[in-house]
Amino acid sequence: MGRRIAAVRAPDEWYLKGGEGSLEVAAALVGVRVLATRRVGKLLLLDTDGPVLGLRFGMTGRLVVDGEAPIDRLEYSSGRDLPEWHRFGLDFDHEGSLVMTDPRRLGGVELDPDESRLGVDAAVLDAATLADVLASSTRPVKARLMDQEQVAGLGNLLVDEILWRAGVDPARRSCDLDAVAVARTSAVTAEVLSELGQRGGSHTGDLGPHRQPGGMCPRDGEALVRRTIGGRTTWSCSRHQL
Repeated sequence: MGRRIAAVRAPDEWYLKGGEGSLEVAAALVGVRVLATRRVGKLLLLDTDGPVLGLRFGMTGRLVVDGEAPIDRLEYSSGRDLPEWHRFGLDFDHEGSLVMTDPRRLGGVELDPDESRLGVDAAVLDAATLADVLASSTRPVKARLMDQEQVAGLGNLLVDEILWRAGVDPARRSCDLDAVAVARTSAVTAEVLSELGQRGGSHTGDLGPHRQPGGMCPRDGEALVRRTIGGRTTWSCSRHQL
């Protein structure tokens, strides 16, 4: 923070979202100073004294800052740092840089992303807010929780882990959850985000190793059920998830 942007490197035009091309993005960012960083759901935001720069990483994107990657490798990517994977970069005055590397191009960069389209950040989700989110929908609870316009930050593995721990069937209609189930799901969400964050990511959940054909519920030994819910592969236990 506090650095002034001297140059923008955007070799992959497809990686730029929101309609701006590399020339427009460079014109908007060169000369501005980074004031702060923050996060809403899966979106990392760099506040400047000009536009806000939004960075989305998908499953394979990560940052390299001043030549060092705070995350050395990703579960579904690689620890290597090949130049052809550099999708976007900033050079700062005097020295230093920020680079987004993304082998599979699942992320993206956008100027002034519409933050109003994002729901409440999952990290601060409370039972009252969750109750409002669920009560207004007949969609399966898993699909509702993964809707970034309702709750920002929850992906497929996290939601499977949350609902498995909370004992909620992912196909259950959102509006059918009673106050007890909502409160339990809210508490478990906070628990899972904290615990898996400390472990190293959403792939470190207790259910994760069993999400495969022939997998058994690690809680009660029941065969796990595989379904597609909200367009995503879903694993759950038919015995304790009701």
